[in-house]
Amino acid sequence: MSRTTYPNFPTRHGYMSEKIQRDYITSAITRNLLPADAHRMAQIISLDAPNDLSRPIQFWQLFSVLGPERIVRIVEDFYTRVFADEDWFTSVFARIGGVNHHINTQASMWIDVMGGGPAYHGADFRLSFHHTHNAIQLMNERGAARWTRLMVETLGACENHMTSDPRVRPALNTFLDHFMGKYAREFAFENTSVFGELNPPVRRKINFLKMTAEAIEALGEDELRAALEENGVDTSKYPGKQELVDKALML
Repeated sequence: MSRTTYPNFPTRHGYMSEKIQRDYITSAITRNLLPADAHRMAQIISLDAPNDLSRPIQFWQLFSVLGPERIVRIVEDFYTRVFADEDWFTSVFARIGGVNHHINTQASMWIDVMGGGPAYHGADFRLSFHHTHNAIQLMNERGAARWTRLMVETLGACENHMTSDPRVRPALNTFLDHFMGKYAREFAFENTSVFGELNPPVRRKINFLKMTAEAIEALGEDELRAALEENGVDTSKYPGKQELVDKALML
């Protein structure tokens, strides 16, 4: 594909989307996946996916690309697999409700987080209550591993629901990775889940020629190094931040 014209579907924040967005951005900044000012970057916080194909789609922008029907179809495929699985796994879900119940609630949560507006009533409290009361038997390494295996199978089988935009699958993987990491921390189990390629890091485009010396000095060492390398500088010759700053000032 050469270009996009998003949004395909109108977007708005839901009951969960703003908090999840803030939580993910904060975490991604600490892991150098997003710039320090990502909370203020329009391309990051927008609910509409970027039409510049060089920029990743954030998972709260997925509704603008997929809309409700595609999201429901992906969730439907997943729970069809869940209810056809081994009893130790399936029975936990069956005690809560039938397959259609799970499709409806999970799709509502995805739509809410992905920018489709208020769909998942109860937000974080409801999600937490579900996992600590209804699904607690599966909030461990064994349950997470089986959930992940079935979801990876679903994602592989649902490529036709992801449009032709190659950024959709990494965005979905990032969404699932974020929540699985969240559950692993909350329920104290080792997170070994791998859903596939994640969104690449987002780097600010830095033009040293338009920056003051003070602005350059305020950049983090990783940002300095990455920006210098984009300018063809071999940064291995500059081991410390001050050396990097001095080199940037010379450009």
